Amino acid sequence: MSEDLVAVVEKPRAQAAIGSLRAEGVYDDSRSTVEAGGETVAIPVTEPPVETEVLEVARQAGEPRLRTLDDHLRQRGWSDDDLERAPGSWAVVGSVVLVDLGDLSAEDAVEVGEALLAMHGGADTVLAREGVEGEHREPSVEVVAGEGDTETVHREHGTEYALDLAEVMFSPGNKAERARMGEVVSDGERVLDAFAGVGYFTLPMARAGARVTAVERNPDAFEYLLENAMRNGATDRVEAYRGDNREVVPALDRDFDRAVMGYYEAHEYLDTVLPALASGGVLHMHEATPEALVPDRPVGRLEDAADRAGRAVEVLEVRDVKGYSEGVRHLVVDARVE
Repeated sequence: MSEDLVAVVEKPRAQAAIGSLRAEGVYDDSRSTVEAGGETVAIPVTEPPVETEVLEVARQAGEPRLRTLDDHLRQRGWSDDDLERAPGSWAVVGSVVLVDLGDLSAEDAVEVGEALLAMHGGADTVLAREGVEGEHREPSVEVVAGEGDTETVHREHGTEYALDLAEVMFSPGNKAERARMGEVVSDGERVLDAFAGVGYFTLPMARAGARVTAVERNPDAFEYLLENAMRNGATDRVEAYRGDNREVVPALDRDFDRAVMGYYEAHEYLDTVLPALASGGVLHMHEATPEALVPDRPVGRLEDAADRAGRAVEVLEVRDVKGYSEGVRHLVVDARVE
């Protein structure tokens, strides 16, 4: 028999409570959140929380609980050979689990989805990610388990993102970069977010006091951008425009202190964004770069665009955010533009 300390909360509050417990330093990520009965879940903790509101703290006794996806799938009869085909990672976004299932059969995909729901008691839907398509960067996803509700609210570092994961893109792996953008801006700074989406970078910067001009062409993402500005109390610091930044930004005729280009093909838009930066302004340019071309390709593209614009650039840092695909890295080039 084993006894594990858990904090019991209402199911709709599960993700917010997990975030609070993690910030408090008492969330036990070596164990899984499980249903506690009715409309509550039991979140594993290392000690009773002080700052997070919970219904109760209890010791959950019984058989040792399944901790990993492999554990759950073995219980469903998967062999070691079968487990070689199981996903090695996934992400929980609000109440939705996002996972890449590769070429798993429909039956195996359902079993993986059900196992992930058993591991993450605060989630109610599992989505298989199948890429991003079209000029509006629309995700291709499929419901494999759960209720099938793709609309959710994701909480991260104090910021709330409402979104529909079947309609708009969200990259969980950019979490640290989103947090960083809220740390690098200054109060009152004028910022251009050229690919704002639902407010990935706009919201942390606006919450930190920056005045953000956010441009987004996807109509669904734009609606969530407006909603999220209200959710986060930032409507007075976010000026949103729906359209292609190549048309919107020149018409604004402004000098920005900082510009964020959170798109893997951002270099194609440098001729628009660089002229909009004030002298001494800082640029954050994202790119998906083959490992053999790190860091030369993104830096070279930026320097070439600066030459065309009659500007000078000083590269401050090339940040490796995460893997993008096999042999390709997601980089961010930070540069000062004179």
